[in-house]
Amino acid sequence: MFDTLKLSELSANNAGILRGPSSTRPTIWIVEENGIRAVVKDFSTNKFLFRNTVGRFLIWREGKAYKKLRGIRGVPVLYRVVDGLALVIEEIQGRNLENLENEIKLSSPFFDALEELVRRFHRRGLAHCDLKRAPNTLIGSDGFPYIVDWAASISKEEFRLPLLGSIYRRFLSDDYLAVIKLKLRHAPETVRPDEKDRYHYRSGGEKFIRAVRDRLRAMLQKAV
Repeated sequence: MFDTLKLSELSANNAGILRGPSSTRPTIWIVEENGIRAVVKDFSTNKFLFRNTVGRFLIWREGKAYKKLRGIRGVPVLYRVVDGLALVIEEIQGRNLENLENEIKLSSPFFDALEELVRRFHRRGLAHCDLKRAPNTLIGSDGFPYIVDWAASISKEEFRLPLLGSIYRRFLSDDYLAVIKLKLRHAPETVRPDEKDRYHYRSGGEKFIRAVRDRLRAMLQKAV
């Protein structure tokens, strides 16, 4: 799928542009082939030094995450990596959750499915790390949750040492806390008392780990 796509031809051969490039962010294109639409995250339009250092690194990391999560319902399909500078990803028909509470009410089954999705990619050894951003969670046209933008994700293998293991577990916990945050915004009546306590509780050890985690996450997100 999309085997003949060339980055040099995207500006003249695309089905739309979701976002133009900035000094540190890639162009996001929509492409179509045989009635199938895909999203292209493309660093080839960035400046030479950035695209060949940070751009290639982020494409490599996100591509690796998508491959690790292949087959999980709720994670878009990675069609291919192009020239080490772009990802071609399945387009999800639906809406992200940004400001969606002003339009529709999300159901308890939706959040049950979202929690199960989080459990599934955690079992694959991956934490998303950026679920608190509402645009990264979508409700598909089929009513199921989908999670996109895996550039800031981290894998269990990267945090093998004991102290780093504690930080990784904090990232896992944060993914669940992000789900609670979304529930508080979109369906507060579905949030259990123990979830509210978990969302607001911070021990001294957690505060330290959170400080280290926040610095690591900020470094990743600044590049994304």
